[in-house]
Amino acid sequence: MYDQFYGFTGRPFQLTPDPAFYFESGTHRKAMSYLGYGLAQGEGFIVITGDVGAGKTTLVGHLMNTIDPNRLTAVKLVSTQVEGDDLLRLVAEQFGIEWEGQSKAELLRAMEQYLREQARAGRRTLLIVDEGQNLAISALEELRMLSNFQLGGHSLLQIFLLGQPEFRQTLFHSPTLEQLRQRVIATHHLDPMEPEEVEPYILHRLGKVGWTGNPSFSPDSFELMYDYSEGVPRKLNVLVSRLLLFGAVEELNRINAQHVRNVIAEIESDRGIDEASLAPLPVEEVVAQAATASAPHAAVPHKWPVASAERAPFAAPATDAAAPAVAVPRDTAQFDALHAQISALETRIAEQDEALRRVLDLLIEWVERDPENAPNPAKSQVWAA
Repeated sequence: MYDQFYGFTGRPFQLTPDPAFYFESGTHRKAMSYLGYGLAQGEGFIVITGDVGAGKTTLVGHLMNTIDPNRLTAVKLVSTQVEGDDLLRLVAEQFGIEWEGQSKAELLRAMEQYLREQARAGRRTLLIVDEGQNLAISALEELRMLSNFQLGGHSLLQIFLLGQPEFRQTLFHSPTLEQLRQRVIATHHLDPMEPEEVEPYILHRLGKVGWTGNPSFSPDSFELMYDYSEGVPRKLNVLVSRLLLFGAVEELNRINAQHVRNVIAEIESDRGIDEASLAPLPVEEVVAQAATASAPHAAVPHKWPVASAERAPFAAPATDAAAPAVAVPRDTAQFDALHAQISALETRIAEQDEALRRVLDLLIEWVERDPENAPNPAKSQVWAA
């Protein structure tokens, strides 16, 4: 929706990794240097790690686009939690090798034959394994065994391993992976972007879809975007996408820091109220608050009747009438907090209703202005169903 309002040719901040939007931050530049070094060596393992959303998949996609298929056969495998034998079948499938009905020995011979044929044709073979943190130890050992294949003293297969930070813990601290560690020729961890890289990152992606300055951004808006995203590309994409949607709904041509604050508040509210705020208070805290609330009345002691352990049936009434029941002081602080939470919920609902109304108004205006390209419920398969 915002892409049409601002005249973009696409959506530059989708969550799906797209190498066409690759931005070479400082940390990504280093990673590409290590990958290039690894390709020049033609052997061993290169390990690239990064937090969720750091841009590992986009980095690999960019690398794949730079590879000459006439000189290098590169295949990518997104790993799942599989053991060694299953991983071999997945790799064979990526190489186009039939594996059904074959024993492990037959499968290994077929894979070695494939790698030799590629080498004789003048092509090296690269295997890129993404989500390496999901690999079992046995699967990593099978990858090491595949790296043993050689022809004329040259390795037939090079392997790039990508994963989240915990993958480094597995790889470099497992006692059973010592031989694999000896074959790792370079490693790099993708860090978040620096504060000064956020603005170029956003403008780079906008430029890919025909952005010509509308909307413009105030300098302090980039600072807030960095603070919220912490320089993580995926978190930044989510924020800027919502920010552009907000701008389209509000028909903004310039986005400032206050707009960023509003969108951040919306994102946080979409996540719901913190469950901890709705949890009952600890008994000790309730008792302390009740004691504080009843402190002014402490000078007037109340005589509470003490219930006997066992009362005789049809007992005669006591000579002194029992004192009238006194209401137990309630914790006003809890009620005030609950009332504030209810008020906050009502405010959020009202804000969301208002936002929905603005979206509907915008859609109606779109239909009236451009009926040919506007959504037509009569032709929609969803409505027809």
